[in-house]
Amino acid sequence: MRTFLAIAVCKLGRFVGKLIGKGSSMPGKFALKICPDVLRRVALPEHIIAVTGSNGKTSTVEMIAAILRADGKTVVYNEEGSNQIEGVATLVLAHATLGGKVKADVLLIESDERYAARTFQFFHPTEFVITNLYRDQLTRNGHPEWVYDSILPALHPGTELILNADDPLSSCFARGRERVKWFGLDPCSVSTDAPTGAYHDGAYCPVCHAPMEYDYVHYNHIGAYRCTKCGHKKPATDYTVTAVDLENSQVTLDGGVSIVLAFRSIYNIYNILAAYAACRECGVSGGTAAAVLSSYLLKNGRMQTFRLGARHGTLLTSKHENSIAYDTNLRYIAASERDCTVLVIVDAVSRKYFTSETSWLWDIDFGQLNAPHVKRVVLAGQYCNDLAERFSYTDVENWSVEPDIAAAAAELKSSGNEELFVVTCFSDRDKILSRVEKEA
Repeated sequence: MRTFLAIAVCKLGRFVGKLIGKGSSMPGKFALKICPDVLRRVALPEHIIAVTGSNGKTSTVEMIAAILRADGKTVVYNEEGSNQIEGVATLVLAHATLGGKVKADVLLIESDERYAARTFQFFHPTEFVITNLYRDQLTRNGHPEWVYDSILPALHPGTELILNADDPLSSCFARGRERVKWFGLDPCSVSTDAPTGAYHDGAYCPVCHAPMEYDYVHYNHIGAYRCTKCGHKKPATDYTVTAVDLENSQVTLDGGVSIVLAFRSIYNIYNILAAYAACRECGVSGGTAAAVLSSYLLKNGRMQTFRLGARHGTLLTSKHENSIAYDTNLRYIAASERDCTVLVIVDAVSRKYFTSETSWLWDIDFGQLNAPHVKRVVLAGQYCNDLAERFSYTDVENWSVEPDIAAAAAELKSSGNEELFVVTCFSDRDKILSRVEKEA
């Protein structure tokens, strides 16, 4: 009876929530109060795929859903991004019958990395993708190794792990486990000999803390690592990017599967590879996955194009309090080699909690904007002076401060016609998008 009541209340709450444009987690919260173990009581699909990690969860989940649907499967996933247990409960119960059976072939869950253990205490995924573990939301998450310890209890012995072979920390989840599949990149045109960025979190082995050496690096500390003492190293990969041609927007997987990139970023390639690996493990052919992924435009709005006066603009959405998210977008701008102006906006630090902690700005490699084609950088938003202090420690010279976002947009609209890149976060993106024109 409690199971029936919890499902009914969740369905009603979800219906009302949709009418008012809310309700992705509150219905699940009420359902869990009525029946705390309701997620144990429902009948779930044969395949339950979970995705977690510091960066790339939403994009990876979206691509997995698109591929599986193209393969004819019915997929239920948390499209609104509510990725803690309340949101997952809403997702599951809203798609269940009143008798407690989820009507889908695949249940696909984006899971908050800190709360994965709580989400999966009543059921476990059949496949679990862990994209990476980086510095992320210092106020909330502390150190990446603390997040690692938070995820570990969520990993059931019967679950197959799909792990980033190039990440020295998240690859540690494979220790003591047999059911593991690896994805990673071979050395390619964008690789470097040593780690890049403002800091080096891969300097020491996460297993024994001895110095780490690298054969090559794709970005920051992600690449082919090997410990000088305990032997922790990049494993052989099951799903591999074997060639990268960013100039022609193309990558090759496993030596024969070609994918055309809609967004020429090494970071995006990892998301594509994670989605490809997960779907192949669910029986989808490489051809079907490649056909969906080629020129795939994400619907989550991380990258959008627009016009501002005579300027063609590109919005690159970064995750606040996450330096690698910023670094990869700045790297994209640096590699564009087209004359441009860059607008960096930091007006809010978090969507979920109040903090004015901005030390994470010092982890971002803003020096990448010291390039001949970057003609000007404008710093805007409530924390523009924090940005200015950070920029004063770079070699970038052509930057200025305009606290008011509306004034910055108006000035950029009335002057110049070179390309405009806007780098900001989810909290702030609508503050600039409301002042531009959508591209036809």
